[in-house]
Amino acid sequence: MESLREKLEAVTPYLDERQRRILYAAEARQLGHGGIAAVARAAGVSRGCVSRGLVELDAGEKPDGRVRRPGAGRPALAMKDPTLVPALLRLVEDNTQGDPMKPLTWTTKSLRRLADELAGRGRTAGRDTIAALLKEAG
Repeated sequence: MESLREKLEAVTPYLDERQRRILYAAEARQLGHGGIAAVARAAGVSRGCVSRGLVELDAGEKPDGRVRRPGAGRPALAMKDPTLVPALLRLVEDNTQGDPMKPLTWTTKSLRRLADELAGRGRTAGRDTIAALLKEAG
């Protein structure tokens, strides 16, 4: 068991999520009965992770360059709350400066202050998200 743990610790830092699951599944299959639990303990992952790897291994799908399924992951805040962008633009509306003849404009409010003001209005958005939304809005 210790050699399996050492093997997995040596190899897994170089693999993405899907590759790790496939490796866990191959090791579990080689161990036979009780292999899923043994690999899960050795790797420090759930048995469900190893089981998903077995399903993927049995499916025989070739790697397509993606780690997760299309559409997987957390949805963007602007998608979850369609009123976020208009609320943010209202906050910077009065403090926007720049040459009206040129596309370059800026706001005098900091990203931290904008995040705090949005939080005061019941919306949570981090500074990085606010910066991306402002850049996207021009």
